Order: sequence, then structure tokens, then C-alpha cells
Amino acid sequence: MDLNAALIASQEAVDHMNRLSESAAAAWTTPRAPGKWSPSQVVEHVARSLEESAKVGRGEPSKFPRLPAVLRPIMRTLFFRRVLKKQGFPKARTNAAMNPSHGPMTPAEGRIRLETAHGSFHDACRQLASRGEMFSTTIFGRVPVVEYVRFMEIHTRHHSKQIGKT
Repeated sequence: MDLNAALIASQEAVDHMNRLSESAAAAWTTPRAPGKWSPSQVVEHVARSLEESAKVGRGEPSKFPRLPAVLRPIMRTLFFRRVLKKQGFPKARTNAAMNPSHGPMTPAEGRIRLETAHGSFHDACRQLASRGEMFSTTIFGRVPVVEYVRFMEIHTRHHSKQIGKT
């Protein structure tokens, strides 16, 4: 997959989440089950993930955990590559910074939040690719930009399923 196709697929995943959000308006701030996130919180989590990924792409500090360099190839193999191969996420918990206590007040605000975050992510990916650089993540180490975009698309689709269950 080339970068253009990956970015289009990522945007399509965000668009799909936005459509699901609109259909979940009646339960927007209600968790789907005890201990689960509301659709609003799901959107906030994905937006934060995209924003923090954009920061990583621009070489700025992010709220992602910083794993020791020796563990990054292990995480790249056991988690990152697995997600790409299986096109899905295993059950896992996120770090505190990505765990929202609340999110946008309405699906319309959620749409703006996601679109803004994805725009920033898109721009950072284009900049990295234009310089021939890789994504230097604090969790997986250096990965090709197109693979990281695909990873984030799969992440968005994973969480869209949670909104679809409300």
C-alpha cells in the first residue's frame, strides 16, 4: 500500500466513526456497559491517539509511554506487526493519558475533534514521507510511515466497533 492509499483509508475510518457517532447520539455520553467507554470517550481516545501520533511524527514530546529502546523491537514484532497482519487489535488497556474521563459533548463536536486530529496526523505523515523519514515511535521504534498510518487506521476501526455496539 502506498502512502496516498493509506491516508485515504485512514480518513475513511474517521468518516465511518463520525457516521457511527451520529447514530449513537441518544447514548453519546452513556457507557455501553459498566467499566466501558461512552461513544464520546471512544471518539476522544481516538482523537488523542491521532494528535499524539502527529506530535511523534513532528518530533515533539508526546503522551505515549516511552519504552526502553531494547523493548521496542519486541513490541514492534509482538504487537505492531501482529496488528498489521491480523488487521485487528488484541484486548489491551491504554495508558492513563489516552484514557479519557470524558469527551466531546455532542457528536458534532466529536466530528470536529476527530477531523482536526486526523488533519494534524495527515500533515505530519506527509512531512515525514516527503523527507524520506520513518516514524520514530516511543513504543515500537522506527517504522515506515505507511505502516504507521495503516496501524492508526486499524486502531480507529477497532474503536468504531465499540461505538457500533451502543
